[in-house]
Amino acid sequence: MPETGQRGRVRRRQDRRGHPAAYLFVGLGAAIMVVPFVASVANSLKSFAQYVAVPPIWIPDPPEWSNYTQVWERAPFGLYAWNSLLIASLSVVGNVVTSAMVGHALARMKLPGKDVLLAAALGTLMLPTVVTIIPNFILYKHLGWLDTMLPLVVPYWLATPFGIFLMRQTFLAIPRDFEEAAALDGANPWQVFWRVHMPLAKPALATLGVFTFMASWGAVLEPTIYLTSPENYTLPIGVMSLQGQFMGNDQLVTAAALMSLLPMLLLFLLAQRYFVRGAMASGLKG
Repeated sequence: MPETGQRGRVRRRQDRRGHPAAYLFVGLGAAIMVVPFVASVANSLKSFAQYVAVPPIWIPDPPEWSNYTQVWERAPFGLYAWNSLLIASLSVVGNVVTSAMVGHALARMKLPGKDVLLAAALGTLMLPTVVTIIPNFILYKHLGWLDTMLPLVVPYWLATPFGIFLMRQTFLAIPRDFEEAAALDGANPWQVFWRVHMPLAKPALATLGVFTFMASWGAVLEPTIYLTSPENYTLPIGVMSLQGQFMGNDQLVTAAALMSLLPMLLLFLLAQRYFVRGAMASGLKG
């Protein structure tokens, strides 16, 4: 017993010595992530003279808060934001619903060749976007969808490979006791899916929703190719177009870029507990 107690004390001492190194490592990682963001905030509050000053001025004096209002006054920033919000919201609804349905079918239903279907769906993740962008452009051109939001929304309503995999893993981890109890009460497969399994999968659904919103909100390549009218621009394309309008006012472009990040930051903060649970649950059962 004395030896065991002494070993425990030595182990606790070693753990305490390891904590400062771990905190230092995490702190350095956090600083690497935060410093560029803080620098961008400082740049967005500078005048143009301070923005291009050499040596650089780190702290704006005085802060030019009017930079943010100028973005709204000198460009249709609100229209760009509305277009992005509409496209991202529709994409989230479509991907969450359809990926949940496909993932549930692959996890719970007896389908011939479902493992092959899953492998084929996951195999599409290895295809770079640039490989499919030209065939998609030709398809959308024949459908008459160019310069509309349909090419940016409809693909999410057909389920995504990552969404299918995430929801399949989530539904596999749910015990079958819930399903059997619901079936004894007379529930059909659709009722089991919608009333039993979907409420239990809320963390994964929130995770998928956050990922989908971020992917749709921050998309640059697809909107650049499919959208041509300025009134249809999404926020990232609108921010890029501001570089020509605000020539000599790069601090305004920085302010616009920061404002475009706010919805994603707020969404992540609101859904972070579901995000963490869903990310952990996605690998519980294969």
